[in-house]
Amino acid sequence: MNVLAFDTCLGAVSAAVRAREPGGELKLHAAAEVRATGHAERLFPMLSAVMEKSGLSFAALDRIAVTVGPGSFTGVRIGIAAARGLALAAGKPVVAATSLAVMAERARELLAEAGEALGPRPLMAAVDARRGTLYVQSFADNGVGPLRATSEALVLTPQETAQSITRGGALLVGSGAEAVTALLPQAGGAVEARFPDLQPHARCLAAMAPHLVPAHPVRPLYLRMPDVRPQEGAALARATTS
Repeated sequence: MNVLAFDTCLGAVSAAVRAREPGGELKLHAAAEVRATGHAERLFPMLSAVMEKSGLSFAALDRIAVTVGPGSFTGVRIGIAAARGLALAAGKPVVAATSLAVMAERARELLAEAGEALGPRPLMAAVDARRGTLYVQSFADNGVGPLRATSEALVLTPQETAQSITRGGALLVGSGAEAVTALLPQAGGAVEARFPDLQPHARCLAAMAPHLVPAHPVRPLYLRMPDVRPQEGAALARATTS
């Protein structure tokens, strides 16, 4: 299966093409940049670059994969709009995953690179969502295929997240992980925080894509209202006709 995958939800932009070579071998072409802003400006040049490296045309793709949130409102909208536009132009189905699910797969990948295994412990992706809250989702390793989500993506406080962890412990990853483990000193090594700078990576999403069900239509996962509000006492501009 040939897949184009990309992510713009959080503090990075990434794109990847998973392509099957004529001999049957799977090749992965990927690019990623950590960035706080400018996701829209970088996404399409990055998509063009990985597609060119793969040698595929958009017509040769089988699926387009995108992260749908949670994340910044701007970042989520950029990814969703790009996926919808490309799918419409190429006539291809879209599959989607949460940014937290892709982070969890990236964490498992990093563990494997370090010669470690997740084992039976739950893996929880926890991202600082500001205003004293976290974006949180839990996963388990079935040993085959992508990690299995054992919860929905939620907005919780660090305290609520800590209370959700069972006696068996958990491996927490992401920018919010240490805020949770600091509340559980009595858990010892059963609760561990790793990879505080972790971001979703499109190459992990590309590997997940064959296991995902196409979305009709693909929808953003915001989880909460935007932070932007009109200034108190400010007059609203209104269009007038003369």
